[in-house]
Amino acid sequence: MEAHAGERSGFADAAYAAMGAQVVATAPEVFGAAELVLKVKEPQPEEIALLRPGQILFTYLHLAADPAQAKGLLARGVSAVAYETIRDAGGRLPLLTPMSEVAGRMAAHVGAFYLQQPNGGRGMLLGGVPGVPPAHVVVLGAGAVGLNAIKVAAGMGARVTALARSLATLRYLDDIFGNRIETLWSNEAHVEEAIARADLVIGAVLVPGAATPKLVTRRMLSRMQPGSVIVDVSVDQGGCVETTRPTTHTDPVYFVDGVLHYAVANMPGALPRTSTIALTNATLPYALKLATEGLARALLADPGFLAGLNTHAGRLTCRPVAESLGLPWEEPRAALERAA
Repeated sequence: MEAHAGERSGFADAAYAAMGAQVVATAPEVFGAAELVLKVKEPQPEEIALLRPGQILFTYLHLAADPAQAKGLLARGVSAVAYETIRDAGGRLPLLTPMSEVAGRMAAHVGAFYLQQPNGGRGMLLGGVPGVPPAHVVVLGAGAVGLNAIKVAAGMGARVTALARSLATLRYLDDIFGNRIETLWSNEAHVEEAIARADLVIGAVLVPGAATPKLVTRRMLSRMQPGSVIVDVSVDQGGCVETTRPTTHTDPVYFVDGVLHYAVANMPGALPRTSTIALTNATLPYALKLATEGLARALLADPGFLAGLNTHAGRLTCRPVAESLGLPWEEPRAALERAA
């Protein structure tokens, strides 16, 4: 384990050492010794250079929005397993869900903060006060991110409009929230109409493994009110707003046409203790399978786990990523069996 890796989450090196971990001073030492590398975020260029053929990398990758990373992993011949494309028996995304829950709940709080006038917003309280209407929050998408954003925004007293493509999802939202929120089937006309009335727009769109479609165009932005806020949680996969570009926690916002954009590509990183524990609860069983059974045996025994394999032995093995990047790919099972 790299020294100090857990400190910002409240876990000291001594705690890992007490459990038998070997703590080393630098990342190159970790990469040089490990057969299985666990991370949270995608490898940086200097880390990709440390990877070697046959090594297993287990982390978030989001390759569809990062062709340079994809090509780097292919060139290194690493077996890269992405948290975000693993599915459980019900077809859900169990390793993406914890961070989606954190980011979705955080999105409403971030939006409320930036709606304050000193922070660049319209100067609106999300829940309003007696005699003053609440802010209007529009949530695009109603998966794990969207659902959690809706929960918090509605809980803070905002007027919430949720848009989704699935009628079953809209019925579910209607069942659990009733008349506390408004639901709309997501199409271009409804999106444009909703954001024109919004004080805060939360982008929560996900196409697993693939680049996010642009639901909000630059033209639509001109209809939004000056000082309104966009929090595009979809930025990890390219963003669902045409004017989105990735930002950082140290420089999180920018304006386009008078609309404030927040597009931090690692929102849960602002809450490292909560995020570390939530993510580890989900990832540890999969990491233990890789460590005890090896890559091929662990993945071939579980089709949902197999869906997490994005690159192997120089081949791209995730169809949505390949289609987004315009690159050839191979079925993951065939790639594993060929390289065996």
